[in-house]
Amino acid sequence: MLDKRQPDLTVVMENVHKNHNLSAVVRSADAIGVHEMHAIWLTKKARLSGGTALGSQNWVKIHNHKTVGEALEATQGRGMQVVVTHLSEHSVDFREVDYTKPTAILLGQEKYGVTDEALDIADYHVMIPMVGMVQSLNVSVAGAVMLYEAQRQREQAGLYDKTHISAEERHRVLFEGGHPIYAKACKRKNMPYPELDENGQIVADEAWWLAMRAR
Repeated sequence: MLDKRQPDLTVVMENVHKNHNLSAVVRSADAIGVHEMHAIWLTKKARLSGGTALGSQNWVKIHNHKTVGEALEATQGRGMQVVVTHLSEHSVDFREVDYTKPTAILLGQEKYGVTDEALDIADYHVMIPMVGMVQSLNVSVAGAVMLYEAQRQREQAGLYDKTHISAEERHRVLFEGGHPIYAKACKRKNMPYPELDENGQIVADEAWWLAMRAR
C-alpha cells in the first residue's frame, strides 16, 4: 500500500463540513493513493466537529488550516498546480488536465462551492460534463471522479510502479498504524519509534521497554 502512495497528489477541502462528505472524500483519496490532505475550517467549532470524521481514516495525514491562502501556499510551495471544479468561461473538461504533474484538487463547501479567493489562486477551473437534469454533483462524488482520472493518468505513466515516500515516512506510518498506543506513548515521552521486524512486531532493547513502562 505504501509503495503506491502519491505524495505529490493531494486534496484541499475548503469548508467542506458535513461529516459524511468529509469521510467519503478521505476514503476516496486513500483508495487512489493520496498520502496527505488539507482541510480549511471557517470556525473552530466546525474544525472540532469535522475532525471527528477526518479521524476515521488513519492512513491519510490531514493538515488543518484557518484560511484557503494558507492551505494553497502549502501546496503551491511544493510546486503543485491547483485544480478546482467551477463552471466559468475559463473552465475546461476535467480530463484535459495533466494529473501526472504535482496536483492539488480543491473541493469547495457543499452549498456555496469554493470562494473567490480560491478561484483566483487556482491554475485550472474544470467542469465535469453532465447531460442530466441536475447541475452539479455531490462534493464527495465530484472529488472521487477527479481522483480516479488522476489515478488513470498516473497508472498509464507508471507512477504507481515506484516508491515515492521515504523510509522514515514509511516507518512512521507502519508504526503508528500498527502500534497506536505505543506511538502515543513515544510522543508523550519524546522517545523515537523503535524498529519493526518483517511481521510488524517491535524490535527494541530492554532499556526501551523499561523507559516505556516508566511513568
